[in-house]
Amino acid sequence: MFRIRRVYDNVTPLNEEAIGQVQEILRTQFPGLSRRDIAKLPQQLRNPLKYRFRAILFVAEDSKDRVKGFAILFHEPVLNFGYLDFISAAERETGKGIGSALYERVCEEALFLKTVGLFLECLPDDPRLSRNPEIRKQNAARLRFYERYGARPIANTAYETPLEPGGDNPPYLVYDDLGQGRPLGREEARAIVRAILERKYKGVCPQNYIEMVVESFQDDPVKLRKPRYVRKKPPVPVRISPPLDKRIRLVINDRHAIHHVEERGYVESPVRISSILEELETTRLFHKVSPRHFAEKRIKAVHRSQFVDYLNRVCTNLDPDKSIYPYVFPIRNVARPPKELSIRAGYYCIDTFTPINRNAYLAARRAVDCALTAAKEILDGYRLAYALVRPPGHHAERRAFGGFCYFNSAAVAAEYLSVHGKVAILDIDYHHGNGQQNIFYERADVLTVSIHGHPNFAYPYFSGFEGEEGAGPGKGYNVNIPLPENVSNERYLNVLGRALGRVARFKPKFLIVTLGLDTAKEDPTGTWSLQGDDFQTIGKMIGSLHYPTIVVQEGGYDTRVLGINARHFFEGLWAGSFTLPPRSGRKKPAME
Repeated sequence: MFRIRRVYDNVTPLNEEAIGQVQEILRTQFPGLSRRDIAKLPQQLRNPLKYRFRAILFVAEDSKDRVKGFAILFHEPVLNFGYLDFISAAERETGKGIGSALYERVCEEALFLKTVGLFLECLPDDPRLSRNPEIRKQNAARLRFYERYGARPIANTAYETPLEPGGDNPPYLVYDDLGQGRPLGREEARAIVRAILERKYKGVCPQNYIEMVVESFQDDPVKLRKPRYVRKKPPVPVRISPPLDKRIRLVINDRHAIHHVEERGYVESPVRISSILEELETTRLFHKVSPRHFAEKRIKAVHRSQFVDYLNRVCTNLDPDKSIYPYVFPIRNVARPPKELSIRAGYYCIDTFTPINRNAYLAARRAVDCALTAAKEILDGYRLAYALVRPPGHHAERRAFGGFCYFNSAAVAAEYLSVHGKVAILDIDYHHGNGQQNIFYERADVLTVSIHGHPNFAYPYFSGFEGEEGAGPGKGYNVNIPLPENVSNERYLNVLGRALGRVARFKPKFLIVTLGLDTAKEDPTGTWSLQGDDFQTIGKMIGSLHYPTIVVQEGGYDTRVLGINARHFFEGLWAGSFTLPPRSGRKKPAME
C-alpha cells in the first residue's frame, strides 16, 4: 500500500527526507543526470522564477514514509501547459502500480490547473532512431504505458531530430490532452515547444536548432501519431472531488458533547459543532482524521503545571451535575491561593461566567489533542488542517482560564510546530486573543496578531490595546488591531490585508488561524456585520499567503448561520491556497 502526496518544499523534516529519497532515486534510475541537476530539486520547488517553470513534486510513500516512486510536473502558467519532467518508481518497485497512480495524479493536477494539456518526452520505438533492440523494447513499453491514457507522440515534426548528426535515441514529444478533446493549434504548440527547449535545455540546444524544430510544426491543429499499442478508447483519469492530498484535514473533537453546560444563556453549546459540520459535509473539500492522543507535557509547555494540575483535580472531584463559577478573586494576595478547590477557581480564572464542571478538563484536553493532530498532519506534508473543537481556547492564558476557554489549543499547536520554524498566529475572533498574547509575549519566534473589538467595550476588556507590542525579545512580535463597535465590511477587509502583510513580512514556516465566526452579523456576542461572501473573501485572502495552515475553531454562536459562514470561509481558504501565486508584473489570477 502507498499514498500519493504533494511535496511543496523542504520545510518539514518529513518533506526534507522525502526530497532526499527522490534525489537518491534520480541517482540510481537516471545515472546520466549530473549531480548539479539532482541537487537543485529543493530550489526548483521554492524558486519557480529562477527556473522559469513551477515545479510540482509528487511522491508515492508507504506507511513508513519510504518513497516508492515520484513524479515532477513543470507548470508554465502564462502559456498554461504542463510538462512531465520525471516519473519513476524506485529500484525494485516497478510493476506495482506506482507509475500509474503517479501519472493519474499528475493528470489530475494538470486538469486542476486548467492547462491545455500535458507534454512529456519519450524515447523512440522507431529502428531508425533507436538502434539497440533491447533499448527500443523498453522505449516501446513506455510508449504503450502512455498510450493507455491517450498520450501519443506529436506527428510530422522535427522534434526527434538528434542534436548531433547520427545521434541515437532522440526523444519524441508526447502530448496528452487529458480527455478534454481540445485541438492544439499550431502557434500555441510552437510557443510551448520553444519554452521547453529554451528553458529545460538552456545552454544545451543551439538557437538555430530551436528555430528549426519550432518551424517544423506545420499542421494546424497539430496531429498525433495513430495509436500503435492500444486499440480501445483509453481511460481518462478525471475525478470530480479534489485529490486526497489537497483536501483539508478535518479533526473533530469527538468528545466535545460531554462538556454541555445547560445553564440558561450559556451560548457555547454542542449544537455549534453539528451546525458547522452539517454544512462542511456538503462540500468535497475535507478528509476526516481521527484525533491522536498526546502527552500532557504538550499542554504544560504553554500552561503552568500548577494550573493544569488544579483543573484536572477539581474537575475529577466534582459531581456530574455540579458546576463551579468563580466568585472570589485574589486581588489582595495572589501569592496565597485558597485551600478549598472550589474557592480557588478565582485564582486561575479571568471572569465569573466560565464554569468548571466534571468534564471541562477532559473536553479541553481532547480539543488540544485535535489541534496537535492537525499540526501533525501539517508536518506530514498536508497544507491545510482544521481542528473543529469546543471548548474554544484563545482566552486561556499561561496560568488562567476564562471566556469559555480552558486550554489554549492553538498555542499548544504553535509551540509544537515552533521546533521546526517560525509560527504566526492570526486571531480573527471578535474578541481579543489574550491567551496567545500572554503565552508568547516575550518570544520572537511566534508572531501573534489579533483583530478584535476594542477592549473599551469588548471582552476580555483588560487586554488587546494597540500599544501592547511584546516585551524583551518579543518586542514587536505582538500585534493588536482593535476596532470600533461598528465597522464596515470593507474596512474590516482592509484591516485584514494589513494584518496579512505583517504576517508575510515575518515569513513564518507555519500559520495558525484562530477562527472566530462571532464577527458575523447578529452574532449574540459581537457587533459587526460580516456575512457569507465576506467570510469567503477572508478565507481566500488568508489562503493566498500559501503557508501550511491550521485553523482552530474559536467563537461563533449564531447557529442559524454559523455553518454557512464556516463553509464560505473554507471554500475561500481552499481556493486561495491552491490558486497560483501572482507572478511579477502579472495580475493575480481569479479564484478557481
